[in-house]
This record gives sequence, C-alpha cells and structure tokens, in this order.
Amino acid sequence: MVDRSHPGLSVVRQCALLSISRSHYYGPVRGESAENLALMRLIDAQFLETPWYGSRQMTVRLR
Repeated sequence: MVDRSHPGLSVVRQCALLSISRSHYYGPVRGESAENLALMRLIDAQFLETPWYGSRQMTVRLR
C-alpha cells in the first residue's frame, strides 16, 4: 500500500496515514533459521519431559 515513488507523499507520511510504523514497513518479517527451529523443538520436547527444569538445568541438558 505504500508507494515509494509517490510524487506528493513521502514514505513517512504514507506510513503515518496508514497508522503503521516506518520500521514495520522497512523491516521485512524474517522466519526462524533451521538451526533455531531445531533447537526450539529440543527445548519443547525436554520441557514436556521435565517442566520443573529452570533455565540453568535446561541449558546443561541441551548441551
């Protein structure tokens, strides 16, 4: 909806009119890396086994 080449409205003004932040417009949504997704699966599986683990115990277990 934002047109960078609009002759009368800057990107800043267009974002303001659409009620979105400029960072939202410029910052494309990036997905998680495959490595991070694999780590999150390990954390989820471990948490289901041992929900009482804190962050320190979880770190030791994952290493």
